[in-house]
Amino acid sequence: MPYRFLEDMATADVAFEAWGESREELFIAAADALLATMTEAPESVERREELVVRLEHEEADLLLWSFLQELVYLKDAKRLLLHGERARISEAGGELSLEALLKGERIDPERHRLLVDVKAATLHHLTLSREGELWRGTVVLDV
Repeated sequence: MPYRFLEDMATADVAFEAWGESREELFIAAADALLATMTEAPESVERREELVVRLEHEEADLLLWSFLQELVYLKDAKRLLLHGERARISEAGGELSLEALLKGERIDPERHRLLVDVKAATLHHLTLSREGELWRGTVVLDV
């Protein structure tokens, strides 16, 4: 599990730290943490539907924020719970581009025990940095 919840960072919200050997691994770990925040058993979310998300931003931390916002939007607008399967981040002309493969399914109240309704990823305490061999990110979710 390349993430951990941070109990002392936000009292009314949910905070987590995610990490990976690459930015791509960090983004997938953050998607896993988001899914674990929303549902009691993320492994119960079957990979029935597939989506590709493409996003761009000049800053890596804001690209992570946009990615998590997109996952929250897809949960709200299309009732989808999604696993991050793969991500590719490229850089050109000062812009970072993310292409992420997501797999999941529509929320089924009989199979998915939802924990909290995540409203948004916030900019509060948002960080993304390289620390030695790992990329680390900290995110606070508004619930």
